[in-house]
Amino acid sequence: MFPFVLLILLSSVIQQASGLSVQASETRYNNKTDRDTLLALKASISNQWGALASWNANTDFCRWQGVSCSLKHKQRVVELNLSSQGLAGTVTPSIGNLTFLKILDLSANNLHGTIPSEIGYLFQLRYLDLSNNTLHGNVNANLRNCTNLEGINLDSNRLTGEIPAWLGGLSNLKAIYLQNNNFSGMIPPSLANLSALQEILFTYNQLEGSIPEGLGSINSLEILALGGNQLSGTVPTKLFNLSSLTRFSITWNKLHGTLPYDLGNRLYKLQHFRIGLNHFTGRLPASFANATQIYTLDISTNKLTGKVPPEIGKLCPGFLSLERNQLVATTTQDWEFMTLMKNCTRLRIFAIDNNRLGGMLPSSVANLSAQLQLLFLGFNEISGKIPLGISNLVGLNKLQLSNNRFTGKLPDSIGRLPSLQLLGIENNQFTGSIPSTIGNLTQLQDLVTGNNMLGGPLPRSLGSLQKLIFASFYNNKFSGPLPVEIFNVSTLSDALDLSANNFGGPLPPEIGSLTMLAYLNISRNNLSGPLPNELSNCQSLTGLYLDRNHFNGSIPASISQMRGLESLSLTENTLSGEIPQEIGQMPGMKVLCLSHNMLSGNIPESFQNMTSLYQLDLSFNHLEGKVPSHGPFSNVTGLSLEGNTGLCGGIPKLHLPPCLEKNMEQRKSKHWFIIKVIVPISGIVLCFSLVLISISLRKKQKSQSMAVAGFHLTDGQYPRVSYAELAPTDRMCMRDAAAEMHKTRDCYVKRRQGEEANELPLYEETKMPPCHLVNLSGILFRHPYATPAF
Repeated sequence: MFPFVLLILLSSVIQQASGLSVQASETRYNNKTDRDTLLALKASISNQWGALASWNANTDFCRWQGVSCSLKHKQRVVELNLSSQGLAGTVTPSIGNLTFLKILDLSANNLHGTIPSEIGYLFQLRYLDLSNNTLHGNVNANLRNCTNLEGINLDSNRLTGEIPAWLGGLSNLKAIYLQNNNFSGMIPPSLANLSALQEILFTYNQLEGSIPEGLGSINSLEILALGGNQLSGTVPTKLFNLSSLTRFSITWNKLHGTLPYDLGNRLYKLQHFRIGLNHFTGRLPASFANATQIYTLDISTNKLTGKVPPEIGKLCPGFLSLERNQLVATTTQDWEFMTLMKNCTRLRIFAIDNNRLGGMLPSSVANLSAQLQLLFLGFNEISGKIPLGISNLVGLNKLQLSNNRFTGKLPDSIGRLPSLQLLGIENNQFTGSIPSTIGNLTQLQDLVTGNNMLGGPLPRSLGSLQKLIFASFYNNKFSGPLPVEIFNVSTLSDALDLSANNFGGPLPPEIGSLTMLAYLNISRNNLSGPLPNELSNCQSLTGLYLDRNHFNGSIPASISQMRGLESLSLTENTLSGEIPQEIGQMPGMKVLCLSHNMLSGNIPESFQNMTSLYQLDLSFNHLEGKVPSHGPFSNVTGLSLEGNTGLCGGIPKLHLPPCLEKNMEQRKSKHWFIIKVIVPISGIVLCFSLVLISISLRKKQKSQSMAVAGFHLTDGQYPRVSYAELAPTDRMCMRDAAAEMHKTRDCYVKRRQGEEANELPLYEETKMPPCHLVNLSGILFRHPYATPAF
């Protein structure tokens, strides 16, 4: 609906409706055309909220909800207003039968389909509002027949095509609302013909080309909103001469040029001026001070240069955004614009971040409005300390001081901002500790302190921030144990970053209380001890980074219970044991880094099932065995396995040695054992047997001829035989066996002496594996003939 033009019309409609209430009980009109049309409309839509319950044949349709009839033309509908009634369906073509209709408002429902051409039969229609539905297609050309139209609102649908040029022929048009659709092409120059036009709202479409020069000739134009398109070129000079303009918005286009120095003198009725997200250059006109009614001044994200004119401080807008330009300040005088804003009580948003403002932040910042809600000073070159009076801004919701050159300590008074929801101080040079008064900021949702020189332990009062969603303390000098209190802030959901500090001690089991947290980074600290099983309670985690600490023990298999985890880094710790097979049951894992630990065993086969994994780093561990070939192991670019000397197999591109089959190794081992162990032992035993047999035979011969030869018996049983008397074959066998035993014994002794140096002299001498030689040595040293008499 159009409140600015409907007041007069609605008053007349109300008078008509009141008259109808008197006559309705006295007479019943027989013309059923409009009633049947309304019933057809009811049939074509569904009514979730029961707004059309009164629409039935038993009651006068002029008294139905949303229906108003004419006093002059009995039983003819002049207004149909069903805005925000939860209607769903299509607009019936029979709507064209309501030929006396002047106002049609079906806005804010769930209507779909196209705009019926039959609406073009409503020749008396003055206001058409189909906004906030899901209508699609072009603007039906039959609407050009509605020559009495004063306002058309098709805002927030899914309409496409070009903005029709025939709109320029509807000479009574005062307002055209087409924003939030998918219109393309150029703005039709024919709109310049609409001398009564007051409002043009085409924001958030896909319009391109330049702004028609003729729009600057519409002297009645009050609102021109063209933001969120792809318009290019410069703004026509005539537009800056339209003294009738109260709202001028061209944000988020590709426009360029400079702002006239006397712009404020010409557009002195301005209330809202928005040109952000374009390519304007030059200086900020001081003449804006003459547009004393300005409430919104948005010059953000352009390329304006120079100093902020002091006169800007006299404006007193509610919304002032000069961010993302190239504005400069070096002296206290350059900040005078801020000092002059001390009496601006309606200022709510003040953003001058992302410029080149330097020098010290003036203490006059404390004199800004106590109703100020947002103060953005980040990404500048501001130095010095935070003024203590900052605590006067008790209405602040967001305070952004990041990316400057602030020094000194955070003032305790920072805790006297009870409404603060965001505190950003990262990338400065703050020192000291975070004051315990931070715990007073019970509304705080975002706390960003990273990349400073803050130190000491984190205050336990952080546990009082029970609305905290995002907390960052990275790259400071914080020390001591991790405060249990921070892990008891159950509202933490976006991120908790404690990385690159000097925290020590174990990871407390209370970490399992962060059940809503998505991102946890505690890397690059001095934490130690095992990883607590309570980590598995963090079911919402998508990123977990515990690398570059001193964690030990095994990787808990319970980590696999974090089904939403996408990135896990445990690199550069002292974790040991095998990698849990259960980790392979995490299908959403994309990045897994376990390098530079002491992990052992095989790579789990289950890793092949991790279809989303595109980066796997298992390098520099003690892993061994066959590398799988499927899943992430088929992508060499995202796989790192170096530093694991026991790995084999895998795809050829990994250039790993082939793996030997177990059964083949067993057969080779048995064959090797027979050749290298059994055969030599059998030979030795055979030689000794032959020697004994030879000695026995000779003793028998000696005993038979002993009386003749005069030999003496030894021990009353056996004669003494010298080495020289042995047969040559016997002497050779015995000599070989003795030599073999001596050599084996000497090698064993040498091996025992050389074990500490990891030498294997026995293996080198006898070509046998050490495990077999140890056993063999024991057998030889216990043999009855291990110490021969010679």
